[in-house]
Amino acid sequence: MNTSPVRVGIIGLGRSGWSIHALGLQQMPEHYRIVAVADLITERRAEAQQTFGCRAYAGYGELLADREVELVIVAPPSYLHAVYTIAALQAGKAVVCEKPMAENLADADGMLAAARRTGALFTMFQNRRYEASYLKVREVIASGVLGRVFQIKLTVHSFSRRWDWQTLRAFAGGQLRNNGVHYLDQSLQLMDLASSGAAGPVEPAVFYREVNALALGDAEDSFKILLTAPGAPLVDLELVSACAYAQEPWLVMGTQGTLTGNYDALRWKYFRPEELSPRRLDTQSTPDRSYNRDDLQFHEESWAATPPDENTPASFISMTHAYYRDLYRTLREGAPLAVPPEGVRRVMQVVEQCR
Repeated sequence: MNTSPVRVGIIGLGRSGWSIHALGLQQMPEHYRIVAVADLITERRAEAQQTFGCRAYAGYGELLADREVELVIVAPPSYLHAVYTIAALQAGKAVVCEKPMAENLADADGMLAAARRTGALFTMFQNRRYEASYLKVREVIASGVLGRVFQIKLTVHSFSRRWDWQTLRAFAGGQLRNNGVHYLDQSLQLMDLASSGAAGPVEPAVFYREVNALALGDAEDSFKILLTAPGAPLVDLELVSACAYAQEPWLVMGTQGTLTGNYDALRWKYFRPEELSPRRLDTQSTPDRSYNRDDLQFHEESWAATPPDENTPASFISMTHAYYRDLYRTLREGAPLAVPPEGVRRVMQVVEQCR
């Protein structure tokens, strides 16, 4: 078995390419080694050479021609994801593409077709699948203590103004494709988990509304999405960049209880059906003209995220490490791919319906 570090080339040394991928992989020397980077900005190339001791190219084509590179991380502006991913796959490289998958569904399908045609590994960087509170929410839903989950609300609130390229439609900007795809991915995964009787992945109907409240570009900075499907919970996803009173991110409602909380702490309470008195429908007048009420005995549980210390990286880097540990097992040990790109295509399908 090959246990050597995977040799990595990174295209794009901006916020994600540098701060998430490059610096995250630097902390995993037993698994990955950055051997090449590509960026148009001279100062960024020099910084990478000094930091990683790697080769640095001005053009992505030069990086793809580098025979030492096994894995290419595609992290340029969003509208270039499809072009660079397809070129890397055609060069025989394994590819990790930053979110969003592409500018549109047609480009996403072109990426998938290139992966099938070349046989090269292709995966998306949906690192929020490893976010601690999301994993706990999945665990609680799967346990059944909440009963049949009929509604899930994900709320992402902030109050901030932006004026960079990600606020422009011409660059595939806007919060739907920038941050929204993370939470859409979580939403679809939770819909699948909580669905009853579904033979395969849920295909939801979509309601969408967007607004640009503060961003200086022409793309949306706030939106609401409702996802519905037979046998699946209603998902209400709300991302707003102009809310000064942020609500908690998680609210999961079931027939036996409710979960709520944030990324650092969750709490849920529920009743056990076997502890209820048996009832049957009664159309007669209620005693004392009262409402029917059960005397519910709720059981309460809670969860808190592990606080970071010198041995536990901060949340966002820990998600990066978890993602790349799984990918290493795929590349070196033949483990199944943790984030198949076909599943992320579903995210792009919803984005297409929204657009």
